[in-house]
Amino acid sequence: MKKKSEKQKDLDNLKTELAKVSTVILTTFQGITVENDTKLRREVQKAGGKYQVVKNTLAERAGTGTPAEGVLKNLKGTNSIAYTHTDPVALAKALTKIAKDVPAFQFKSGVVEGRVISIAEIQQLATMPSKEELISKIMFLLNAPAQRIATALNALPRNLAVTVNEAIKANKFSS
Repeated sequence: MKKKSEKQKDLDNLKTELAKVSTVILTTFQGITVENDTKLRREVQKAGGKYQVVKNTLAERAGTGTPAEGVLKNLKGTNSIAYTHTDPVALAKALTKIAKDVPAFQFKSGVVEGRVISIAEIQQLATMPSKEELISKIMFLLNAPAQRIATALNALPRNLAVTVNEAIKANKFSS
């Protein structure tokens, strides 16, 4: 059994983590095998997040005054949380992938950018393009007009040279 000082340290650590996050997804893990739990933790870590099984009272106390407060109140049953301060889409994708393979792993609720979201919204979030994909698309869209301008500017001297050359051939510059 943990000492009171260890419990306080766990509370402080979780509160510090939750204060920094933009996304928290509350899940249930009852019935998950050790193998699937390990797989889940690896997927969440790859997505830039953290996954933790939490006691209900610890989660509620740690969540007080943080963006996760709305989700971590009045918890019942066995709960776990996955959270990230980077890309909510990557976390939702990782969790959704596991949820498809492991029926015991289920979503309860979540918070994204301070807004409580439902199970359906978590699944919608998982279908969105990742932050990197969105940045790539925006860069392409920003770059496309610049490429067209560069092509047009490069064509000016060439077109001028062709026009002058044709004019010389047609003796348009006779003295």
